[in-house]
Amino acid sequence: EVQLQASGGGLVQAGGSLRLSCAASGFIFDEYAVGWFRQAQGKEREGVSSISSRDDSTYYADSARGRFTISRDNDESSVYLQMDSLKPEDTAVYYCWSRRDFSSSDDWGQGTQVTVSS
Repeated sequence: EVQLQASGGGLVQAGGSLRLSCAASGFIFDEYAVGWFRQAQGKEREGVSSISSRDDSTYYADSARGRFTISRDNDESSVYLQMDSLKPEDTAVYYCWSRRDFSSSDDWGQGTQVTVSS
């Protein structure tokens, strides 16, 4: 059973930084793309960043590019999101995500709240 445990959210002032972590278990981590989505109150869930399983190629939403950095540690079965220069519009619940190679099935963690005050 895929389990994704996100942590690292919190309250931070605009311009500050947070590092989200997601610990994965129950599957062969290096066979999965992993990443982060977020959902602000009253809005749809949106993709923030992802990193592939095979060559560590990355994707960033326009809103995240240049401020956020995703990384993965296959030995620790973990994925991280370093978020710098945070803005109030980054406030959302951040969800860890995974998808096995060549699959269309997504797995989700429980979410961690990020609140950026102005």
